[in-house]
Amino acid sequence: MDLIFTYIKRTREVFAELVDRLDIEAINTVPSGFRNNIGWNFGHIVVSTQGLCYRRTGVQPNREIPFLDGYTKGTIPEKWINREEIDILKTQATASIDQLIQDYRNGLFANISPFATSTYSLTMNTIEEVLTASLAHDNLHFGYAQGIRKALEGNKLKS
Repeated sequence: MDLIFTYIKRTREVFAELVDRLDIEAINTVPSGFRNNIGWNFGHIVVSTQGLCYRRTGVQPNREIPFLDGYTKGTIPEKWINREEIDILKTQATASIDQLIQDYRNGLFANISPFATSTYSLTMNTIEEVLTASLAHDNLHFGYAQGIRKALEGNKLKS
């Protein structure tokens, strides 16, 4: 499991590095052909892993997840994401995984309620399966963010 956690943390680090290289306007722009922006994709991975691991497994179904309403599946960017919120999300991106690792090592996820996501349509019976899906999900949204960045760069070239 250490390898999965390493990859989750590294994906979040490189995603944060991408966000750090962009100005706040680029983070908030939804290019033509896209449904959301880089800021939303980043916030989405932060809240989704917590939702999958704690809420959907039934381990802590009422767990408080900051920013959940703005970044949960099915939402779109409805407000300007300021630099302060981005910085908080960056902190949560790593702190939430550190907490997840601690809870995993303490056996919190020994018994979970199996569930499937609409994204992958595979029933996950163990926390290891949930974490593997979460890693895939984080990378999917990092890929979207990279595509958005490229689309924004293409728009600047046309201006």
